[in-house]
Amino acid sequence: MSLFQEIALASGDKYSQPLGLFIDNEFVASSNGSVLVTTNPATGKQITQVHAADPGKDVDKAVKAARKAFKPWKSVPITEKRDLFLKLAQLVKENTQLLAQVESLDSGKPLHTNAYGDIDGVVQTLTYLAGWIDKTSGEAFSPSPGKLCYTLHQPLGVVGCIIPFNYPLSMMSWKWTAIATGNTAVFKSAHQTPLSILVFAQLVVEAGFPPGVFNVISGEGGTVGDALVRHLGVDKIAFTGSTKVGQLVQSHAAVNLKPVTLECGGKSPLMVFEDADLEEAVKWAAFGIFHNMGQICSGTSRCFVQESKYEEFLTKLAAHVTANFPLGSLLGEDIVVFPQITKAQQERVMSFIDSGIKEGCRVVLGGTGLPEVIANDAVLANGYYVRPTILADVKPHYKIAQEEVFGPVLAVGTFCDYDDALRIANDSQYGLGAGIFSQDIKKCHEFADEVESGMVWINSSNDLDFHMPFGGVKMSGHGRELGKYGLLNFTNVKAVYVNMCKL
Repeated sequence: MSLFQEIALASGDKYSQPLGLFIDNEFVASSNGSVLVTTNPATGKQITQVHAADPGKDVDKAVKAARKAFKPWKSVPITEKRDLFLKLAQLVKENTQLLAQVESLDSGKPLHTNAYGDIDGVVQTLTYLAGWIDKTSGEAFSPSPGKLCYTLHQPLGVVGCIIPFNYPLSMMSWKWTAIATGNTAVFKSAHQTPLSILVFAQLVVEAGFPPGVFNVISGEGGTVGDALVRHLGVDKIAFTGSTKVGQLVQSHAAVNLKPVTLECGGKSPLMVFEDADLEEAVKWAAFGIFHNMGQICSGTSRCFVQESKYEEFLTKLAAHVTANFPLGSLLGEDIVVFPQITKAQQERVMSFIDSGIKEGCRVVLGGTGLPEVIANDAVLANGYYVRPTILADVKPHYKIAQEEVFGPVLAVGTFCDYDDALRIANDSQYGLGAGIFSQDIKKCHEFADEVESGMVWINSSNDLDFHMPFGGVKMSGHGRELGKYGLLNFTNVKAVYVNMCKL
């Protein structure tokens, strides 16, 4: 019996170990017998296998199921849709322990300090979307006597949703915006983390959603994901992942000019001015990159401090991270730092640290090599851990300050004045988030206006509110998720002219 099955049985045997394809409210086997092996990042050991979709037959089957369900789902009264979302949110809440355990096992997230919070976020997202379902409307006005104009916000059809490994269920729930606005959807899970969405699928059936509204396919992005993007029966793609893959998605979606929402990579700056509350700046700087083990696209991974406070900031930051970001077993109630998703990603992060040192960076904390608490643990020693690392004396042009690491590495350097800070902040191909710490509110608002990013945090980092849009500019992508702006990305706006006058 696999660990995954053991967790399912612990829930009272109510939910079984599912297959890797969920189509028309049923688990089905792959057409070609392909499987995905999923591994526990904390131990390097295999968890289980799931069926992997055939890029031709299975992707087409899932899209056709969603297409068949579209017109009936579009016609369901909005109050019924709302109630289904609320029922699903309640079922997720009731099964928090099961979902969190699977999420922790599959992605390596600490159970108590991370996975439970992710599942709570899913509940909040579904509840938030439920509140919008019966409130979306167009506009109407009369430009002249005898003429009425109004707009309709209508669903697009079938939406292909491609979700990442770093927040498997959280990012999935954000893309339920597609279903809330009347579309049907085919979700492609990250090949590294296919498990939790398959458990979630059983709750979708229990909540009463009609067959074909929500479908899941497992598989590699380069084959299964690409087939979904290119499929002529898909009317929109919502993608979260790397910039490199996002470029391919946008290119391949042009086959039928389907609209694309891209939430891609980032290298978000955090600028700390000498008049900042340094204690708060330290806490937020640590949270902004070491939360979720640096596997967060909007993470403030490059921090620049005004010269007069630089060394003091570094000293306080190192002490704070040492005291508040412990490593260890994923079941530990105080554990915050967890492994990278794969061995390859662990090695990639280590290579970035090495390159930073070679460029002239000073290692203030961490570095390469396993931490002692992990290296001496027979179970965890084969996990994909990286120590939280602070590299100081970073210049803006260094590789470590320009490229997305997607790991627990903070690059820290200096700036001299506001103009220098703004120049450094905008010196990036990315534009997802940006942060500023200062007690001068005028300066903060000027920075918010002038920095090239989709989101700005004033005296915080990686703040999130479901009422606010999430997304970036430049190579961080385009389109928005969450908030009213996010809903608009999943509808067509139709203009209607009513003429009551004779020519």
